[in-house]
Amino acid sequence: MELKRVVVAIDSFKGSISSRVAGEAAAEAIKSVCPACIITVYPLADGGEGTVDALCDGLGGEIIETDVTGPLGSKVKSRYGYLPAQHTAIIEMADAAGLAMVPPGRRNPLYTTTYGLGELILAACEHGCRRFIIGIGGSATNDAGLGMLTALGAKFYRADGAAVGIYGKDLQDVAQADFSDMAPVLSACSFSIACDVTNPLIGSAGCSAVFGPQKGATPEIVQNMDHAMARFAQVTDKAETARLAGAGAAGGLGFAFAAFLHGELKPGIELVLDTLQIDKGLRQADLLLTGEGRMDAQSVMGKAPVGIAARAKRLQPDIMTVAVCGSAAADAAAVNAHGIDAYFPILQEPISLDRAMAPEMAKQNLYLTVKQMIHLICINRMFDTAVKGQEGV
Repeated sequence: MELKRVVVAIDSFKGSISSRVAGEAAAEAIKSVCPACIITVYPLADGGEGTVDALCDGLGGEIIETDVTGPLGSKVKSRYGYLPAQHTAIIEMADAAGLAMVPPGRRNPLYTTTYGLGELILAACEHGCRRFIIGIGGSATNDAGLGMLTALGAKFYRADGAAVGIYGKDLQDVAQADFSDMAPVLSACSFSIACDVTNPLIGSAGCSAVFGPQKGATPEIVQNMDHAMARFAQVTDKAETARLAGAGAAGGLGFAFAAFLHGELKPGIELVLDTLQIDKGLRQADLLLTGEGRMDAQSVMGKAPVGIAARAKRLQPDIMTVAVCGSAAADAAAVNAHGIDAYFPILQEPISLDRAMAPEMAKQNLYLTVKQMIHLICINRMFDTAVKGQEGV
């Protein structure tokens, strides 16, 4: 008995093949076994790295490149995804203020800024975008959005009336804030923020204490920045928002979006799946085929394959959900308790890592593995049908 409908949604195998290439290879393998099967391929990402490419690739968007102010204050090449039919911009803040953009020897959140993210938002507004999907992972910053808000037209002043700067170190000097001159177009914009952490803005679980050290902060800097964050929330009359789960994401960007731009903070995978409008396909499918480059116990912590598998099971408890992966750690079986019925590494024979990750090799191995999986699933369905037939005699 052949499968009737299959949803394919595979995350990119980072450094190897894209979500689209993986999905097309899997669809081709399914068709080779079940020619009449209706297969719907969706791009997949978790709201972090690769989200712009995946959603633009899958939804007919384009990549717009532009220059913005980088995390250290110099101009850098950046980009955003543009979905013209939806007037939507897809942004990864790491393209404007990412930790990877700062050399290890220069990492210090006192001297980094989110100003470029504000410039990126304005550039997308000028292009006609009014809906924003923004992934805020991987930041080099801890400025509570001071730089971004300044780029968007907000004004911040010291006690003596002088304008403050745009870096993390300047947050402590904010004594007055004026949001009256923010770009008028922002009132017509909506912001959906991919946020997979639940940290508040301040305190022992806040952004300075938890994420500051990996951005170069010493214990003294952590303490001073936490105090500056608390003061900023008080000065702007947003102390309540500072306690919001996710306010501490990306050095306080979660706070800035929620407090000043009416942004909605959502788990990254849920935001991506909502954007794809994938629920209808999942409700009708016999099988969900998903996957990622490496599967391990961390896959259950907001990663795309487990996220879509969990949603599929909520929508249709009897749906079969299987996954492919480039490699699987010994603890990967954790995914079986979170919606994935079975997973299969695609490697066909012992080869070097470089060869395994070569795009053509990865594509071929994925195709061969999926083909055998579908053979097994179809045989199992035929067996179940035969058994039910005998029981009915």
